[in-house]
Amino acid sequence: MGMTMSQKILAAHAGVTEVRAGELVMAKLDLVLGNDITTPVAIGEFPKFGRESVFDKDKVALVPDHFAPNKDIKAATQCAAMRSFARSQDITNYFEVGHDCGVEHALLPEKGLVTAGDLVIGADSHTCTYGALGAFSTGIGSTDMACGMATGKTWFRVPTAIKVVLKGSPRHYVGGKDVILHLIGMIGVDGARYQSLEFTGDGVEALSMDDRFTIANMAIEAGAKNGIFPVDGLTRRYLCERKAKEPVVVEADPDAIYERTIEIDLSKLEPTVAYPHLPENTKPAAEAGDVKIDQVVIGSCTNGRITDLRIAASVMRGKKVARDVRCIVIPATQRIWLQAMEEGLLKTFAEAGCVVSTPTCGPCLGGYMGILAKGEKCVATTNRNFVGRMGHVESEIYLASPAVAAASAIAGRIVVPEDYR
Repeated sequence: MGMTMSQKILAAHAGVTEVRAGELVMAKLDLVLGNDITTPVAIGEFPKFGRESVFDKDKVALVPDHFAPNKDIKAATQCAAMRSFARSQDITNYFEVGHDCGVEHALLPEKGLVTAGDLVIGADSHTCTYGALGAFSTGIGSTDMACGMATGKTWFRVPTAIKVVLKGSPRHYVGGKDVILHLIGMIGVDGARYQSLEFTGDGVEALSMDDRFTIANMAIEAGAKNGIFPVDGLTRRYLCERKAKEPVVVEADPDAIYERTIEIDLSKLEPTVAYPHLPENTKPAAEAGDVKIDQVVIGSCTNGRITDLRIAASVMRGKKVARDVRCIVIPATQRIWLQAMEEGLLKTFAEAGCVVSTPTCGPCLGGYMGILAKGEKCVATTNRNFVGRMGHVESEIYLASPAVAAASAIAGRIVVPEDYR
């Protein structure tokens, strides 16, 4: 009986020839990730595993990004605990404010720390991002992170899978965010609960790596254990350019078992918006009506990469953000920030009236740099629009692509980007 891509990676890391959905396996890890919210808890649990040092100082990555640069004394204390642990353990991949900083799920691929065939866990739910590279990556809790750091292993229940067949090519201003919002709108926020979303089809070739990162990042918003893409020439070039280790390419068997198959014609997709208060509450941006907004956030681990910023800048160039709208642009890593500066994108944003930040998760989780007051509405390229996610429980978040977000910032209401080219 055949296996899916995810099942093959789990089998290889468990040291067995095959696994079946529902089985429990203990598997070796290629990378363990933590941030400034989850790592301090894991540090507290670490001594309970009877180990004095991490299993491999090169296979643990610690990234203060949620409340960094430090928001307040509590945030500073969290980061100080991380910093102290990283230094005492001689952690190679510790990245804080400065030339190596960034939002974790954009930073790790950029630095070549994940490759195809890897098994990665992270104490952050959007660790599923790395499935864009053909890796099995998933979010876990702080205790499992501590176990991973101590032993280099953790347990998994082998997931079933949904095959998502992508066909055709998306039209202008339709990208990865629209694809994943469309899919979540189809199946719901629990439509892939503890399943792998395995993307395939000729439409994959029409998607950039940044599109694929966006789609894999939000697999968790459909309840998925992970999302994963096949490894093609574009993936290999991306990995090679970032000096990642040699990829281990796996393909699903022809007789692999899927719970169901979903087909999406990319050519028929429109710019899509998820209305409050769930990512499944989607409709085309053209059908938004007169939704006046107070804030726009362009960035996050979902859509803060260079192509996202290029798209947003192309919409904003030569225009001004609406008078009563605050537009916050957050490049996802320092390298992206510098590239955006060199390409003149930051100047475009500043001239349009945007605020440009150092890399941080910031407003995405209601951390800082963009908290919403009662009754305020925000269009964001982030990944969640739950009640109170970005501030007051009576505020509202509308999830959208960088193109829709940029156009909406100019208009002062939700619009399709074609109206503001």
